[in-house]
Amino acid sequence: MPQHIGIVACSAEGAALCYRTICVEGAALFGAHGHPEVSMHTPSFADYMAHIYRGDWSRVGDLMLASADKLKKAGADFLICPDNTIHQALPYVLPRSPLPWLHIAEVVAAEALARGFQRIGITGTRWLVDSAVYPEKLAARGLAYLRPSVAERDECNRIIMDELVRSTFTPDSVAYFQRVIGGLKDGGCDAVVLGCTEIPLIINDANSALPTLDSTRLLARAALKRAAHDKVMAA
Repeated sequence: MPQHIGIVACSAEGAALCYRTICVEGAALFGAHGHPEVSMHTPSFADYMAHIYRGDWSRVGDLMLASADKLKKAGADFLICPDNTIHQALPYVLPRSPLPWLHIAEVVAAEALARGFQRIGITGTRWLVDSAVYPEKLAARGLAYLRPSVAERDECNRIIMDELVRSTFTPDSVAYFQRVIGGLKDGGCDAVVLGCTEIPLIINDANSALPTLDSTRLLARAALKRAAHDKVMAA
């Protein structure tokens, strides 16, 4: 039997895209209409943001652990979190987690290495881009990275928090992200991490100046491969 995927969700649009990818792309591994069992738990997004605005990552971790405990009881075998920002809380989570996790930045870094990229631009919320979440995982694989300017981080954060997580998608915001990515290309990057799970809703390889590393779909695909492991071993 394939493993049961548990999704520790934060913001709705990114979690929905991850869930949808698992269910749609599962057919390639499990046959027509097939996918692993999936359970998802989502506390109020406002609860997460209250702690994030205060920089209280241990309390963010408590929310993630509460979801992990519920997903364990629902039968999940391992966990994923389709939210890059709250991966900053994983150091508080992992020592107490009832289940193993896939780390979104590790998945993305592995893909970047496999595709031969060398210098990666990082986009996402201000909290994510300012953090060590991606730099740590990229550097561990010998990959260089570049962040947008402080002003660009602030405007990207505004677009994400005021628009994308609220299902608002505008041409002006697409154009702004395109300019930011163009600047990262000018800075020597050969790929860009879409390091907020909502960014793939407006940016992709077709409209980006750089090849994209879609953290949402890459995490979903990694989860499918892990879930399929038991099926492959039994075949």
